Amino acid sequence: MGLIRTDVTHDIHRTLAPHRVGNDPTTLLSPHDFWRATLTPDGPGTLHLSWRDGELQAEAWGPGDQWLLDRAADLAGFADGAHTFGPSAHAAVLRAQRRHPDLRLSNGHCLYHSLLPVIIGQRVTAIEAHRSWRNLCLGLGEPAPGPVDLRLPPEPQRLRDQPYWWFHPLGIDRQRAEVLRQAARHAPKIFALDDSPATDASQQLARIPGIGPWTIGATLGHALGDTDAVAVGDYHLKNAVAFALVGEPRATDERMLELLAQYAGQRARVIALLSLAGLAAPKYGPRQRILPMQRW
Repeated sequence: MGLIRTDVTHDIHRTLAPHRVGNDPTTLLSPHDFWRATLTPDGPGTLHLSWRDGELQAEAWGPGDQWLLDRAADLAGFADGAHTFGPSAHAAVLRAQRRHPDLRLSNGHCLYHSLLPVIIGQRVTAIEAHRSWRNLCLGLGEPAPGPVDLRLPPEPQRLRDQPYWWFHPLGIDRQRAEVLRQAARHAPKIFALDDSPATDASQQLARIPGIGPWTIGATLGHALGDTDAVAVGDYHLKNAVAFALVGEPRATDERMLELLAQYAGQRARVIALLSLAGLAAPKYGPRQRILPMQRW
């Protein structure tokens, strides 16, 4: 285990939380430890981060071990500089910032890994998406290197070679299955973006069929540390932002972007702060019943 930082002042657990997708077989997160099995341009690897008494330590296994160690500090939020909003910011943003002055956003350098569960989450509930992601990794992911029982995300070739109907028992319909296979076909280009600016990655991802603004916005924040990422098209986000900032319980994406315009460059940070403050739009009507896709 190697010591990589001695100046831990922020909540690393909070920073790393977006990388864990439900009951995720690729990732474990506890108050002082983070384990992640992933695929890198150098091959598979498992990274372990631990933080105690102001120190961050890291160790890794597998062919991708050094690649992961070189980026461990970014993953833990040290690439994200402190940003303080001025008095012109909304009172809700300023209150959230006072309560969470140590917020740091992660740059996981992990575009392929992060993109897959977001694709699975297109047009379905989080519960359904988390279940499908777990089943996909258990079905196609190889055992990860290292001392912990984790699974790797599916290798691109294995993902690409599955027919669309293979995904159906996992709760993944044909349309999302095809987008997953498109991501697998473009995997070399996606891996090449792991150290790229988010603007470049956004432009490249938009060229892949089935990957649109919501998928890009929901991925780049934690995958590449994009402080301006916004998931346009999200069912809940536009309402939550509008309710937090102007008390409107329902809004459009256009209205959300209008309200966030003054925070350009830091919109992902504003959304993260509002989320930490627990601000959400009121819910109306009964909760929608989830019918497993296998029973359609």
